[in-house]
Amino acid sequence: MATTTARLLNLLSLLQARRDWPGALLAERLQISHRTVRRDVDRLREMGYSIRATMGPDGGYRLHAGSELPPLLFDDDQVIALAIALQAATVTGAGIEEAAVRALTTVRQVMPSRLQHRLDAIRFTAIPPRTAGATPGSTSAQSTSSDSASVQSTFSDSTSCHSDALVALSMATHAREVLRFDYASVRPQTDSLEVPRPPRRVEPHHLVTSHGRWYLVAWDLEQGDWRLFRADRIRLRAPNGPRFAPRAIPGGDVAEFVAARFKGAGNANVWPCTGKVILSAPAWAMLPYAGDGAVEDLGPDRCSLESGSWSWIALAASFTRFDTDIDVVGPPELTAAFALLATRAAATAATAAAPAGTPAHTATAAAPAATATATATATATATEAEPTAP
Repeated sequence: MATTTARLLNLLSLLQARRDWPGALLAERLQISHRTVRRDVDRLREMGYSIRATMGPDGGYRLHAGSELPPLLFDDDQVIALAIALQAATVTGAGIEEAAVRALTTVRQVMPSRLQHRLDAIRFTAIPPRTAGATPGSTSAQSTSSDSASVQSTFSDSTSCHSDALVALSMATHAREVLRFDYASVRPQTDSLEVPRPPRRVEPHHLVTSHGRWYLVAWDLEQGDWRLFRADRIRLRAPNGPRFAPRAIPGGDVAEFVAARFKGAGNANVWPCTGKVILSAPAWAMLPYAGDGAVEDLGPDRCSLESGSWSWIALAASFTRFDTDIDVVGPPELTAAFALLATRAAATAATAAAPAGTPAHTATAAAPAATATATATATATATEAEPTAP
């Protein structure tokens, strides 16, 4: 019976691995006869698996989706990945948290003890992504599709992080052991004689996942400051260093700390640049696209929006995505950013309108009036005094 069960599991694993399997190849892989292959396929069908057969000398088998979900076969890495994904899904805010908890409980109940220990070693904080302001006119289905594609590309490229690395980072974090690692640069190496950087020495405090990536929150012993390291760029060196006394995370909340670093705001979870504008549009129409900004109703077709970004130019650009008239309330740095955007836009328009082959500097110089007009128009929208340079 044990031999039959093992053979069925091996057959199921092969059928899940590729789309089509010739019967002769299955028999060769499993080292059984063609007749035994047919018998085992029938057994899997009785268990609920939809397996279709094609006749003839080149015939074979294909595993299809059935009307009910039959038992599935996962390897160790797939089980760990599934459990981690379910654990992270409990904080997504997508309305599936309760179902994710039930599914995680079910998976843990059937896990071999070796995998339970491995999963328990990966302790992390899942941080839901900050609500971003969408572009008016986009549908929720489009937004979901875009998010899914982004997550899929994130996990399918070189930014993926193996579960063994997550285990090592998590264990060092909870053992309070100093880590030594090489940290890959995002910039290409331009000088073959460039001296490589020495290994980083950090006190790991939290392993977090956010925006489809893994991060290590740690105190950099060389820099004397808190850092956020991408786990996929970490190459650990053995052995770990001595134990250390944990430090207090700035603000006391790791999620707030990570959110602040994503905003480029240091340790405080606030945008470095915040400004306010008045939009010629109803508040109810702007609210779904305001992200973490504050919308105030000023009348039937008028509202104010206070928002932030990592730079004044980025903030001004985020406001211009609304297809409506904009009045700048302040600060003056935001007004100056609008003026600079207008200058750049006018120069771009002049370049696009120039005959083919005209140098960019010539085309730009040919439209000084347009540039000046656009700049003056943008500056005139301010209700504050003359803008100062950012």
